[in-house]
Amino acid sequence: MTQLRFDPALPWWAIGMLAALAVLVAAFALWRGMRGWAWRGLAGLAAALALAGPALELGTRAALSDIVILLDDRSASQALPGRAAQVDQAVDDLSAGIAALPGTDLRRVTVGDSDDGTALATALSRAIAAEPDARLAGVIAVTDGRLHDPQMLPQGMAAPLHVLLTGQPQDWDRRLVIEEAPAFGLIGEEVTIRLRVEDQGLVPEASRTGSVTLRLSVDGEDEQTVAVPLNTSLSLPVTPGHAGQNVVQIALDDAPGELTDRNNAAAISINGVRDRLRVLLVSGEPHAGERTWRNLLKSDAAVDLIHFTILRPPEIMFDDVPVDELSLIAFPTRELFLERIDDFDLIIFDRYSVRGILPPEYYMNIARYVEDGGAILVSAGPEMASVESLNLSPLGPILPARPTGRVIDQPFTPRLTDEGRRHPVTAGLGGPDPDAPDWGRWLRLSEVTPTGDAQVAMTGAEDKPLLILDRVGEGRVALLTSDQVWLWGRGFEGGGPQLELLRRIAHWSMKEPELEEEALLADVRDGLAVRFTRRTMQDSAGPLQVTAPDGSISQVPLAADGPGRFVADWTAPEPGLYRLADGDMRRVLALGPAAPREFEETVADAPLLTPLVEASGGSVQRLSDGVPDLRQTRAGRAASGDGLGGPWIGVTPRDAATVTGLDRRPLLPGWGWLALIAGLILTGWLAEGRRRPA
Repeated sequence: MTQLRFDPALPWWAIGMLAALAVLVAAFALWRGMRGWAWRGLAGLAAALALAGPALELGTRAALSDIVILLDDRSASQALPGRAAQVDQAVDDLSAGIAALPGTDLRRVTVGDSDDGTALATALSRAIAAEPDARLAGVIAVTDGRLHDPQMLPQGMAAPLHVLLTGQPQDWDRRLVIEEAPAFGLIGEEVTIRLRVEDQGLVPEASRTGSVTLRLSVDGEDEQTVAVPLNTSLSLPVTPGHAGQNVVQIALDDAPGELTDRNNAAAISINGVRDRLRVLLVSGEPHAGERTWRNLLKSDAAVDLIHFTILRPPEIMFDDVPVDELSLIAFPTRELFLERIDDFDLIIFDRYSVRGILPPEYYMNIARYVEDGGAILVSAGPEMASVESLNLSPLGPILPARPTGRVIDQPFTPRLTDEGRRHPVTAGLGGPDPDAPDWGRWLRLSEVTPTGDAQVAMTGAEDKPLLILDRVGEGRVALLTSDQVWLWGRGFEGGGPQLELLRRIAHWSMKEPELEEEALLADVRDGLAVRFTRRTMQDSAGPLQVTAPDGSISQVPLAADGPGRFVADWTAPEPGLYRLADGDMRRVLALGPAAPREFEETVADAPLLTPLVEASGGSVQRLSDGVPDLRQTRAGRAASGDGLGGPWIGVTPRDAATVTGLDRRPLLPGWGWLALIAGLILTGWLAEGRRRPA
């Protein structure tokens, strides 16, 4: 490499003025007809050139190799049948072909899985940025063409991009696409999931049915089937049945010959919430703790409370006071207990006595309401042991205990039973030492005898039942056999967890998921890490049976983590839909999408890469036609085509080089410039001295 460089001895403007002066002198001499004008002008220009310091810069160049980038897509979708072998064969053949090209280096980049799918565009951009444009001869991507980061594709390339697609031309797949799904829904009210079933690829004639069967279940129960049209968006109504997560599982029947069934199912978690918790509180005999329940329920903004207090018992109904002069509001018994009873989530009877206000058929309707899924809570006082006890009404058969008729009037400290230590309503209330909790005493309770499968969670004086919980049909019944809970709220002898206890009782009655005594919970912690929690009233639980998305079953042992609580930490092998089972308990767990992004679209195609391929002069070819031959092609010529031996792709030699050394030599030494200038001046003088013969 040789270049002419300048090292001026004067500023360029001074050298320019000298050159201009030489030209002006020569022009003046020419105008006056003086001989030798040209030699004088050349002498001035030579002097100006000498001051500019011209020199020859001699560089030593070393040729640089060309670089070809080979992108090797090893994402999960490349593990579909036949594709891994195609990738292995193509990578081996191309690596050997690149190694055989003179002056060419291979840069191999492997693209694996990520949480966001195939980051092929990111890998491509980084690989190109890491190499100088002057050496990049080509990029070859062995992939199925399905990338999930198109925004990272480079704007342009200095070399051709060739995409070699895996798979077969006859590949096809059917997938379930969830277009829109709600995160929340009101319990008992329909929400809408928008979805479509879509076919991709070359669908065989036998599978072009126009409709498919869709299987739908909530929390893995009561599976329903429905026929839906193909390639059409539709709305699917779903009704959340309980508070907390309602996992809606939607699945297609597998079609013969499709690429994968991993995208035939979806799990949607809809958090069921109540619009308002509607509670009916009926207070009977006035007592010191009458406002306890009211204050508790009114403090919760999510509770819609209706409260009636019986201030005018039947025995004074027929006095001489005119009805229109009474300031009391008539108790709307028919409206509340017949017409609108199903609107309530919980009915609380606080020291309520049977005094003839409600006819027998009303109590029977309350019992029906509980068996159909409602809840009642009885906070009883001495009236429980009297002839006015609710137990003697038609409501008696659903109550969890029978009174003995005895009222124990003596101080006692409430204690948790073994069942109480396990039951979520009372678990943990006793503090670090549940056998001797630091609680204030109560002063009275009514003696009862539990019935059936009722669970005694707390005991009082003489170890008699204090808090009894029971299930009746689809509903819940709770019985508190003392009206002294208000003493905790007043701080008597240090008080106790009054608000927490009453809140838990009320919310358990209303079937809040976090207070279910038999529950299987899964807490997703980080990525695929999960903590399983099994709550039970039994002494043991597990092992937990886990069914993976591919149908394989594993057993996960559970370890005790307190009374009635068993846990296990587990890491899932892959994202997808898992089914959990322990005895009669069932749960569906979605880790990531039920169909990972790698399996959303599985038919090999390159629509996102095609614009960059065309702009770079590359090509898109299928490996099912064989691995193309590799050639070198000059810039500006076609970089792909079909030859006698099959398809071929080309890389462009760049002829890049680097300078390894420089040597600068003056164009003439100083004495040489002096001799040149003097010679020009002398020649001009001699030319002027000549005379032409007359």
